[in-house]
Amino acid sequence: MVGLFAAVLGGLLAAWARWGKRRRQRLLNTIEVIILPDVTASRLGNKRDIRVYLPPRYRKHESEQFEVLYINDGQEHEAIGLHESLARLIDAGRIRPIIVVAVPTNDNRLHEYGTAVALNTLGLGLLAPAYTHFLMEELIPLIDRTFRTKGRPSLLGVSLGGLSAFDIAWNYPERFAVVGILSGSFWWRAADKEERIDAGRRIAHSLARNAAKPPPFRLFFQAGTRDEVSDRDGDGVIDAIQDTLDLIAELSSIGCEPDQITYVEVPGGRHDFETWARVLPVFLEWAFSPGQARQTEAGSSGSPPPQ
Repeated sequence: MVGLFAAVLGGLLAAWARWGKRRRQRLLNTIEVIILPDVTASRLGNKRDIRVYLPPRYRKHESEQFEVLYINDGQEHEAIGLHESLARLIDAGRIRPIIVVAVPTNDNRLHEYGTAVALNTLGLGLLAPAYTHFLMEELIPLIDRTFRTKGRPSLLGVSLGGLSAFDIAWNYPERFAVVGILSGSFWWRAADKEERIDAGRRIAHSLARNAAKPPPFRLFFQAGTRDEVSDRDGDGVIDAIQDTLDLIAELSSIGCEPDQITYVEVPGGRHDFETWARVLPVFLEWAFSPGQARQTEAGSSGSPPPQ
């Protein structure tokens, strides 16, 4: 009898697992994935395959246009759980149907990402202006020509890719609706000695401090309590959190409204894709909630593809 019960239970569990797997695959299939091969970045002198995620409504409603989210480090789309989070949230009606463009980096990541205004103390970020040009002057226009886009796009990045997202939007403030930075590398400094010591030389903070007015876009910041262990001033707050909170303070001081900035601190959160995959749905719901005023209706309206 015990053996029979165990066999029946095992069969039921196996059937449940198969059903769950089929259901997950059906859900993933609601999102169409298109690869744009060998997209040229003229000033970088290289090419990269761009991964585009189209929402279920894209093929069903041929006159409808969609907001766009660009993501740095797009080669890590699986590690961050992008496809599944997007499919699940759209299917549940928890976010608006959006187009997502995953922009991969390469072996030059430490130079393509950074701040366009200056190199950091280690001489990194040399290609940041060229990467900014690629995104703003080549890739976004290509996406607007190829797909039915609307409104101001949004931009998301993790770690150094988060710093890059902040910097690009900062230099083109009227072009973006939302910027998301997960575990942003805001320690990035213009100094000539220890790159993590001189808090006064942090480049992103200097940009905010010297701004004449606040940016119009909304900002989502995330940091984890285990992002790192460094605590340069010995106050018991790790640098990753301190740098993020200090930047938020700088932004507030130049006029950013409280509801313009969201900060999420993840207890036990590490500087890894497992943590960022947990935060991604939180960001997506914050940025693209159906009940939220659609700020992206203002500004550039994108363009439908040629008929």
